[in-house]
Amino acid sequence: MIFILKVTTNKEERAMEMIHDRTISKSLQVFSITKPHGLKGYIIIEAADRDTIEEAAFNLPYVKGIIGKTVSYEEIKNMIQPEVEDFNIEIGDIVEMIADHFKNEKGKVMRIDKKKGELVVSLLGAAVPIPVTVKMDNVKVIRRDSENNAEESEQKEENYHGSN
Repeated sequence: MIFILKVTTNKEERAMEMIHDRTISKSLQVFSITKPHGLKGYIIIEAADRDTIEEAAFNLPYVKGIIGKTVSYEEIKNMIQPEVEDFNIEIGDIVEMIADHFKNEKGKVMRIDKKKGELVVSLLGAAVPIPVTVKMDNVKVIRRDSENNAEESEQKEENYHGSN
């Protein structure tokens, strides 16, 4: 049976460790513990029955409670196995941060790590170029490097023909 536990936001990993430790020490029938992708404040546990979950999570810090009903695998499948999106971000693109500490800052993509879902971006507004690692989810492309080069070459061509 699959259960969802409500836990303190950003303490999911710690709550999972404590439940795991208690499960091992008391030899409880807990089969798996995971943190759903993109959903903070919850962990998913598969166990033999509700009593086992209650015993594993009883009186632990960060654990707020068990969501009332059991869930089927189909209901949580997309949280456990997130689909990898094909990001259309390339090296040299100008991006804007839409979350985190650098919100509304613009930067140029220097490196892409698709496995981790991260970009290394050089901030444009900084006096000294600062490479910053950000998640791909936290940026949006505002200008393509190839578009920028095409516009520059058109302008140079116009200037060349216009001066003759």
